[in-house]
Amino acid sequence: MNKPVDTKNVATVDLWVSGMRQRATTTRFGNVTNPATGSVTRRVPFCNAADVDGAVKAAAAAYPAWRDTPPLRRARVMQKFLHLLQAHQKELAQLVTGEHGKTLPDAMGSVQRGIEVVEFACGIPHLLKGEHSEDVGTGVDCHTVRQPIGVCAGITPFNFPVMVPLWMFPVAIACGNTFVLKPSEKVPSASMRMAELFKEAGLPDGVFNVVHGDKETVDAILNHPGIHAVSFVGSTPIAKYIYETCARSSSPHGGKRVQALGGAKNHAVVLPDADLEFAADALIGAAYGSAGERCMAISAVVAVGAAADPLVKLLKKKAEAIVIGPGDKEGVDMGPLVTAQHRDKVSGYVDLGVKEGAKVVLDGRAHKVPGYEHGYFLGTTLFDNVKPDMKIYQDEIFGPVLVVLREKSLEDAIALVNRNPYANGTAIFTESGGAARRFENEIQVGMVGVNVPIPVPVAFFSFGGWKGSLFGDLHVHGMEGVKFYTRTKVITSRWPHQDTPAPGLNMPTLG
Repeated sequence: MNKPVDTKNVATVDLWVSGMRQRATTTRFGNVTNPATGSVTRRVPFCNAADVDGAVKAAAAAYPAWRDTPPLRRARVMQKFLHLLQAHQKELAQLVTGEHGKTLPDAMGSVQRGIEVVEFACGIPHLLKGEHSEDVGTGVDCHTVRQPIGVCAGITPFNFPVMVPLWMFPVAIACGNTFVLKPSEKVPSASMRMAELFKEAGLPDGVFNVVHGDKETVDAILNHPGIHAVSFVGSTPIAKYIYETCARSSSPHGGKRVQALGGAKNHAVVLPDADLEFAADALIGAAYGSAGERCMAISAVVAVGAAADPLVKLLKKKAEAIVIGPGDKEGVDMGPLVTAQHRDKVSGYVDLGVKEGAKVVLDGRAHKVPGYEHGYFLGTTLFDNVKPDMKIYQDEIFGPVLVVLREKSLEDAIALVNRNPYANGTAIFTESGGAARRFENEIQVGMVGVNVPIPVPVAFFSFGGWKGSLFGDLHVHGMEGVKFYTRTKVITSRWPHQDTPAPGLNMPTLG
């Protein structure tokens, strides 16, 4: 049983609009809980269309002046924001732990990865440089400029309350856009704190705004004609919905520009020549870190040939040794899941795996944490002899459940991974350069690790998958992020002398 909900004397999370905290006009609210205890810590408003419209109007009003601010001055604001994020990194991580549940060291690491995107955005004067060709025709020059697109919006998931928003709004704002962020209603506080820090850094009012809510709020964003681009990270069904809705929506630019990152079923292929001890350590962290609530978590291991039996034995031993408890306690390896509903959903998948006939090597359903009986805890679960037609393989479980499939050869393993509708991340463990190179070339997945279990790119590269893991053409952060938040304009110019022939009626040729 979960602890009864008590919302008395609980603070309500505000919105951030026009550079200040504001109360929402909505009458609908939800609860924010501490996943380790089950207690309600805050109430969060589920914004209506009027609340969203107020934030969009503030962003639209701030846009002309911010667009015309030289990139170097924008970069100086970003540099101050960077320093404030670094100074408040632990505070932000504590907010993440309190609302998501992940351990404090894990939260610190996720905040650091977000900070690195801000470091990248500080180089915006260089990143916006265009191309120039002189004398493409007689006395004719051609050059390109990158210009912002207007008001942008971001819709972010519960699992990385700091890192994923930082994938989006710093790059968008550095490029000269204004921004409306809707973080997950389960973890609203870190975004509000970042908004305060950004204002302290000197960001003009209205350039960055924060609203909260559920599907009604999301739909108000997707259908608002004043929003020109939407970035999203979440599940594949919602990513597809956002992509299709934005394509149909009206705006001054036609359909909205979209980058919608969806779900994943990330595979790690382990060959017999791999260092199995090293591989098992890497896979344990990749599967059970953050309680498996990562879009880049390794949730399926493909053990090839003779690697299977010893690898499963090692995985079981190491998974059993994981210390589970509240994320703010020292020595804890894995915290709770984010909500009771999500814990029960993941536990239901374990039930299903048993019914489907997978071999249960380790069952985490009965795990209890003394003193935290109302927390949303689930132990580590490991399945072996999983088949591709089982739901525990096909679905993104998003919890501490690792499944092992067995294949006879690297060729079979590659074919298995390539048949999967998700294509976010994958990894191979081997000491063979030839095998690794073949894997790199043939695998149809957006991000690939070689003896690296979670190949999340550094900030100056771009993050994103293929197939059902991405709807849109451009990934987040890195240069693809800059391209997403800008439009390229090509300018062809001629400064004629008096004797220069006037243009004729025929198709102009410049060679």
